[in-house]
Amino acid sequence: MMTEHKWTALPVPHAVEIPDRIRKQRYYARDFYDLEAEMLWPRVWQMACRLEEIPDPGDFAEYEILDQSVLVVRAEGGGVHAFHNACRHRGVRVAEGRGSCAGGLVCPFHGWCYGPGGENTRVTQRRAFAEHNLGAGELDLKPVRCETWGGCAWINLDDGAPPLRECIEPFATMFDAWQVESMRAEWWYACRLPVNWKLAQEAFVEQYHVLEAHPQMRIPGRYAPRDPSQFDPTEFLDAEMRYLQVMSDGMDGMIHASDVRIAENLRNKIELPANYELARVTWDRTYNDEVTRVHREQGCAMPDLNELQALGYNEPMGYCFPHYLVLPMYSSASSYRFRPLGPEECLMEIWSLTRYPKGSEPETPPVPETWECDDPRWPPIPAQDFSNLPRQQKGLHSKGFEYMRLSELNEGHISNYHRVIDGFLAGLPYEKLLPALRKVNVAPLEMPLVEIEL
Repeated sequence: MMTEHKWTALPVPHAVEIPDRIRKQRYYARDFYDLEAEMLWPRVWQMACRLEEIPDPGDFAEYEILDQSVLVVRAEGGGVHAFHNACRHRGVRVAEGRGSCAGGLVCPFHGWCYGPGGENTRVTQRRAFAEHNLGAGELDLKPVRCETWGGCAWINLDDGAPPLRECIEPFATMFDAWQVESMRAEWWYACRLPVNWKLAQEAFVEQYHVLEAHPQMRIPGRYAPRDPSQFDPTEFLDAEMRYLQVMSDGMDGMIHASDVRIAENLRNKIELPANYELARVTWDRTYNDEVTRVHREQGCAMPDLNELQALGYNEPMGYCFPHYLVLPMYSSASSYRFRPLGPEECLMEIWSLTRYPKGSEPETPPVPETWECDDPRWPPIPAQDFSNLPRQQKGLHSKGFEYMRLSELNEGHISNYHRVIDGFLAGLPYEKLLPALRKVNVAPLEMPLVEIEL
């Protein structure tokens, strides 16, 4: 049950006043960054870790957001709980990174001990403390709201926030249909970007940039010719194979190599009509059926891709406010998470997710080394995106630039989620924020401006 408060809207610096114009100061001004730290991040559900990071009882993963550290712990029976990572004695973080606390946690400074449920089990030299500092229950690690969904643990620092599911719809319904909870991570990368966290996120939630930033995506033959009589089914199939390979290589598996092989096998069996529209429908439906069939026969939990398309859930990206994206492609997906490290610095993480027969899941990838944005190890597509971002962050400081001019049809999502941020910064109650969240927790690509009532 939500805690009742009396709310007065707070002033928001650099607020969005004209929906298709976003003030540049939102991406570097210290006052705006500090207000996000105070009013946004403590009130939102955040993806804290993937559940395969903590497979066994007592396993923990540390999640950091700004100056806060939270331990997410696997409980007996498979549940998950979370605690503020601060010893109740003098505030030392009792654990770091990833590990097991099945045998308990010991503060490295003075040896206070805690069980895997966060309960204090030992105070060294207990008789040296006054009784008012040893109150029953007051020495346990402070709990943090924690829920699970989609193969991940989520935390919220606000005890009065609505439940997770209420805050992430309709994103949750869409990815329940994708059975995203059955996917497992093949790899996990991390990048330190010299840009504001919102600017980094916005490089991936619109398609307007694709052909300019990723010229390899200009593949002749994939689209309808101006003269219908010039359509060549063989050229179309060649172009589809090229697209699948470019996406697989360019994102290191966004379209999984197994799905590329399925397509290559299928192309030798299928005959397409000599009409672009009919050929497109025939190929898409047949390929979806084949990917579904092959992975199910291998014993994987796999949704029917054509059923997803009929439901309108076949979008290549879903957005979960404020910092999490899932990009599903056939059997697999990528997922992105963004966290601020400063007004003009952030951490972006990418997971490659795919499906495995039950019992053959791989070992959990290690916590990644953080690469710089120009590291040569990045796959081609994110490397191209990363090359533009530092130039954009620097350009925002230009005295000749005031605000972003957004396309109301192609870049509407950027404005939509900024206006929801303003609702949080103004301290609005959740009953006002929830309807707005449902308008941004959607497929963001080519999302137009929508009315956000706050």
